Amino acid sequence: MTDAGGRAAARPRSRRPSMADVAAVAGVSHQTVSRVLNEHPSVRSETRERVLDAIASLGYRRNSAARALATARSATLGVVTTGSALFGPTSTLIAIEGAARDQGYYVSVATLRTYDAEAMHEALEHFMDQGVEAIVVIAPQDDVAAAVESFRAPVPVLVVAALERLPRDVGTTAAAGPTTLSLAVDQRAGARAATEHLLDLGHGDVLHVAGPQDWFDARERAAGWREALEARGLAPTRPRYCSWSAEDGYTAGRDLAEAVVAHEGPTAVFAGNDQLALGMLRAFWERGLSVPDDVSVVGFDDVAGAAYFVPPLTTVRQPFGVLGERSVAMVVAALAGARVPTERIAPRLVVRSSTAAPPVR
Repeated sequence: MTDAGGRAAARPRSRRPSMADVAAVAGVSHQTVSRVLNEHPSVRSETRERVLDAIASLGYRRNSAARALATARSATLGVVTTGSALFGPTSTLIAIEGAARDQGYYVSVATLRTYDAEAMHEALEHFMDQGVEAIVVIAPQDDVAAAVESFRAPVPVLVVAALERLPRDVGTTAAAGPTTLSLAVDQRAGARAATEHLLDLGHGDVLHVAGPQDWFDARERAAGWREALEARGLAPTRPRYCSWSAEDGYTAGRDLAEAVVAHEGPTAVFAGNDQLALGMLRAFWERGLSVPDDVSVVGFDDVAGAAYFVPPLTTVRQPFGVLGERSVAMVVAALAGARVPTERIAPRLVVRSSTAAPPVR
């Protein structure tokens, strides 16, 4: 069957259309179809349009498995995640997936239910069966990083976490050196900026309501708060340790509110994340305290909606888009044989209405 131009016309078929079918419908060679698919510049525009029309009419889809065999590339990155619904890990995963897609990579995700060597080995086998080119591990907690200690992969491994040190012997060693990479938002610098902002406003008593201490981010934020106070010659009081939840922030806020009312509490609070800050705002409001007139509050993350808290929350914004882009760029550089240094991405303090000078007591 031919069309009005004498070319083979598309027809219903039971098998999956092939590149040869596209070439026949478009009236071009197999090589020309390949060039169009790979966006080669040496194809005339009218020929390119004819091939694209044939692809659309046939419903042709590139056979990724066959392409991987032919090129020894799967264009796939494996991502190991904890499956946490918390803002940081979820935002990191979304950012990496988007950045990978922008660079022509697919993402295969393995969610760990338990964080041990066996679970990590299962994830590795899953990725090796898929022929991934590199692996990204989102490792916010101690037990995840401990599992990475046993991780052995014949491809580059990027650990996204505010690690105090890289896990021992992760990845492989090639001529260019170890293929273990590390990337994180600089949590400590963000916490210092938040605390320094409160100190610059005149607060001499800044309490830290910290997140769970088995999280690297929580420990780094506490360390940044402590460093900022000590740099001003102030002795940090013991942080109040919580989970990441607004409920825990509310409980902490109720206790703090009584101390503030009695003029025995802090004049400012640096919360480990925005959810903790949200819970404290509610507790302070219920007790009749004004934020920031009676007590200032700073959060961390700049979650969607933080600008619409009452009052709008001063917080530290994590640049997850940049984190995703750098994650992909680092593994691509490692795949090209480059030596890739550890990176820390600077967060940014966003000042809103929840902070002001301390009250006169």
